[in-house]
Amino acid sequence: MATYAIGDVQGCADALRRLLDALGFERSRDRLWFVGDLVNRGPDSLATLRLVKDLGERAVTVLGNHDFHLLAVAAGHAKMHRSDTLGPVLAAADRDELLAWLRQRPMLHVEGAWAMVHAGLLPQWDMAKAQALAREVERALRGAEWREFLAQLYGDTPDTWNESLRGADRLRVIVNAMARMRFCTQDGTIELRTKGETAKAPPGFFPWFDAPGRASREHTLVCGHWSTLGLKLRPDLLALDSGCVWGGKLSAVRLEDRALFQVPCEQCQEPGT
Repeated sequence: MATYAIGDVQGCADALRRLLDALGFERSRDRLWFVGDLVNRGPDSLATLRLVKDLGERAVTVLGNHDFHLLAVAAGHAKMHRSDTLGPVLAAADRDELLAWLRQRPMLHVEGAWAMVHAGLLPQWDMAKAQALAREVERALRGAEWREFLAQLYGDTPDTWNESLRGADRLRVIVNAMARMRFCTQDGTIELRTKGETAKAPPGFFPWFDAPGRASREHTLVCGHWSTLGLKLRPDLLALDSGCVWGGKLSAVRLEDRALFQVPCEQCQEPGT
């Protein structure tokens, strides 16, 4: 039995199939962890969703910003962008089933010394706190008023975590940290505009995983989201977005021995789109 953590697929279903072949994945014995962003910008988000959903309990998927975008567009609370490739999902006969399944995915998955989140965790959050905050978002997304939650999801403010935050502001900060963040300050202020390499951090900001005093260091964090960072493997971090949708590679790491597996990807989007 092996567990493979896989980077951002973003609708590149063919690359995912080739990666599973390269892994020698056996559904009867192995498990897959997906770091989020199953959909969008690649050519076949519909096939990707169907494939991962069909894996049932053999796959764990956390929610990424593009997954949230699909749900918000489907709920009528966001518009399609020029580079979006979500139309086939929205037009599919099984769209409601797929969207309901997606709404049930977690924000954060913790297992032993491993924790998986799409983007990152703020430095003040130890794992127990991060799990509790993830559950707040999950309850909102899975509840009867999930459309109202998505209607208030978008925005970059508040940009600083504070325990006194309530309602939509509180949930928005949690989602922005776990699904969108790259850089933050030591006190938990998020910067969402900069997308470049770690050397391009704005003054006073750090890549979230290098923020001083990060309380989640007792776990190895598995994440994606940051294609310009590229593959970054170190004892406390597996950052697995190796830019498949940009013509890079789709990457997987076997958690038991940290063996790396990669397949090349055809370029689906032009840089800057």
